[in-house]
Amino acid sequence: MSVTPAIATANPAPAAKSVALAPVFALVADDFAAVNRLIPNQLTSDVELVEEIGRYIVESGGKRLRPLLVLLGARCLGYDSSHHIELAVVIEFLHTATLLHDDVVDRSDLRRGRATANALWGNAPSVLVGDFLYSRAFQLMVELDNMDILAILSDATNTIAEGEVLQLASIGNLDVDEAQYMEVIRCKTALLFQAASHTAAVLARESGAEVQALKNFGLHFGLAYQLVDDWLDYAGDSATMGKNVGDDLAEGKLTLPLIYALANGSKSQTSTIRESLSAKSADRMNDVLTVVQACGALDYTHGAAVQQRDKALICLEALPDNAYRDALNSVTEFCVSRLF
Repeated sequence: MSVTPAIATANPAPAAKSVALAPVFALVADDFAAVNRLIPNQLTSDVELVEEIGRYIVESGGKRLRPLLVLLGARCLGYDSSHHIELAVVIEFLHTATLLHDDVVDRSDLRRGRATANALWGNAPSVLVGDFLYSRAFQLMVELDNMDILAILSDATNTIAEGEVLQLASIGNLDVDEAQYMEVIRCKTALLFQAASHTAAVLARESGAEVQALKNFGLHFGLAYQLVDDWLDYAGDSATMGKNVGDDLAEGKLTLPLIYALANGSKSQTSTIRESLSAKSADRMNDVLTVVQACGALDYTHGAAVQQRDKALICLEALPDNAYRDALNSVTEFCVSRLF
């Protein structure tokens, strides 16, 4: 039976609730308004449940950083047409589809401070609506009529799926090292940020040093973003994160704080982590928090995120010096400011 929760009205600048990003969204306010007009237009379906779940997940908040990177990147390189609007919606739909699928795989019941779609409607409808969003994204890609962009996004989508499977296959493997984990997060998280920046640049310039710089920027930005999330899972709170603290531990996920602790902690410290991961339970969360703080794992993860941020900022130096580059700089600083 269909559940009909209250649907929030889409905000033209969802991240504007963050004072730090309000000036950035103001810079592309007209573009974002166009994006938010196109999203509901592309969510239409003869199947009522598709629209219902699609609206719920798309309008459930979030900073919409990925479409923001599209808009800022294209404008930074002087793009003056309108296809970046469709491209931003494509990126948002791809991201939303992955969220629907991830929540089913992870059995999550909370995201962005709200009940997940699978918690409200069940797993099967959530997966199928995720498939709908993927297919609608590819329909929009075809309308862009740009084979380079289609190639970038189809390759990225395929690799993201591989990254999700790789992470799933790694659950329970306590021998995953930092290099292996960085590859997982490159595939499952950073690649869509990279694709957002890369395709925006291709739309504006097709090729060249500035295109490569924006592509690399997106990669390092995405890695920093995920490392901050890793840090927050052991140093944040549910209100800040919009999900339950300790979810990664309860799912048996080995993220960088735990990888570092296992490699550098004492025998008793590593035993605590191994037992908690094997049990796939957050019951000993306080003990694990004590370990990751005591052995320097949180400081190490913090440093890794800052390092990726700095690499992203260096990439921006190759771009034209304008307000849009300044905005990309601000978004990057905001990403890592969540650590403090």
